[in-house]
Amino acid sequence: MTMALQHIPPIQCLLTFEALARLRHAGRAADELCVTPSAVSHRIRQLESHLGISLFRRADFTLTADGATYLANVRAGLAALQQMPATGVAKTGARLRVAVTPTFCRQLLMPKLELFRNAYPDVELTLQVSIPLLDVTGEPADLEVRYGSGGYADVEHRLILADEVTPVCSPSYLNEFGPFAGFGDDAEVSRARLIRSPLEPWGSWFAGLGITRPEPRDGAQFNDLGLAYDAAAGGFGVVLMRLKLGAAWLDNGRVVRLSARNVPSPLRHYLCWTKGALARWECAAFTDWLTQALA
Repeated sequence: MTMALQHIPPIQCLLTFEALARLRHAGRAADELCVTPSAVSHRIRQLESHLGISLFRRADFTLTADGATYLANVRAGLAALQQMPATGVAKTGARLRVAVTPTFCRQLLMPKLELFRNAYPDVELTLQVSIPLLDVTGEPADLEVRYGSGGYADVEHRLILADEVTPVCSPSYLNEFGPFAGFGDDAEVSRARLIRSPLEPWGSWFAGLGITRPEPRDGAQFNDLGLAYDAAAGGFGVVLMRLKLGAAWLDNGRVVRLSARNVPSPLRHYLCWTKGALARWECAAFTDWLTQALA
């Protein structure tokens, strides 16, 4: 009789269970497995969800009766696997769909995503685009990164990224239209071509520096922050840049700062989910991982 592979727990979970049962300390188990303590916790939750039983008493990581019985089977199975070449363990992981805004995805999420894949290889992750401020996604998602002012009544949410803004432009634009002495008064602002975006209104900069000036109504406008930053790098004018989101443009010298000052942006990035979603181990794992990755 052939055993159904979908009933076999992921090997990473079994290795984590054995290490935690032996060491009885999440930090030491994490060090041995080269993962984070959070990953240890989520793998145990995944295994318990898969089996439908509790393996540990959480206070001191002592095994439950079911856990002790299962540990003997796991150790026997791992010992058997060590005696023969690996023939490939079928992946039985969870599927996770995350909706994310474009520039946040390209600049902050994708460069770190390999770390999540290494920590949770059993998660089949799908990323899809959401529209900033409108909170619109193409298909239903398990988790969603929203960009806005927060206070969402339709979902539970967690702040994952706040940022500060400062005006920047390309070196060529500065050479042609500068110099600027801090971009801190109406006279300097009025002689610059301001790049506009509804995703980062100039009003926060004006208010922060005490400039009495309405939101600009003329000039190039972009509905994606990455495109607005590219436009500034291409000499279109001056853009109000988020320092964390736009770090790559500053680091490679495509744009330069016009002021030493930063002003907090009222718009932030939040990770959102429907009530009860974090009961799924893969949703909780991604939420904790992304929060730590952006800290």
